[in-house]
Amino acid sequence: MTTNRFENQNAVITGGASGIGLAIAQRLASEGARVSLWDFNSAAVDAARPTFQKPDQVHSAMVNVGAYPSVAAAAEKTISDLGKVDILVNSAGIAGANALLKDYDVEEWQKVIDINLNGTFYCCRALVNNMVENGYGRIVNIASIAGKEGNPTASPYSASKAGVIGLTKSLGKETALNGVTVNCITPAAVKTAIFDQISQQHIDFMLSKIPMNRFGKVEEIASLVAWLASQECSFSTGAVFDISGGRATY
Repeated sequence: MTTNRFENQNAVITGGASGIGLAIAQRLASEGARVSLWDFNSAAVDAARPTFQKPDQVHSAMVNVGAYPSVAAAAEKTISDLGKVDILVNSAGIAGANALLKDYDVEEWQKVIDINLNGTFYCCRALVNNMVENGYGRIVNIASIAGKEGNPTASPYSASKAGVIGLTKSLGKETALNGVTVNCITPAAVKTAIFDQISQQHIDFMLSKIPMNRFGKVEEIASLVAWLASQECSFSTGAVFDISGGRATY
């Protein structure tokens, strides 16, 4: 691990109070970043704070990423408190219910799209100008292998993550000359609390697709994100990085 790789940098991590988001926040903080946990669950933020080496340095904002006014307010507060944002990791997401598309509840579909896809757009929109103005930024979006392959009985999740991939490619081209890189990762399933939202049948299906025959670890995801969020990642933008235990085929 590179010590102090993110010294004097501020990192916003959405969904940063638990799961993959928390592991990423802990990794960036361990390498010197001042982290801001954007989460809708204040109790989870309070529980997460003591897990950091410097709890008093952990910034936070209560935010519903699926609502732009909430995101805009969080962005304004964070920039005001920290002065700038160097890194944005869009990790907030939900799985949604498992059902065939022909039976899928319309409101449930909209909820998944609002959080996973619209939320990523809202957070990028709210913070990218600050990065462009400062001439430096790193945006890392958490997509999914489902966005490449499409998982049965998970059409909104698959569609939302495919949208995140497309958004990443578009924004990466838009900021290519501004010192701001935009990349995404496409993990296979990682066992976190999000599994509580998924049927056992779907969990078994996802495991069966992974050649390594295991789920990913949050620490493995955090390691890849840390490189993408660093100055070392200087010639990759609008790119998709697989971390799927061999599942990815393209």
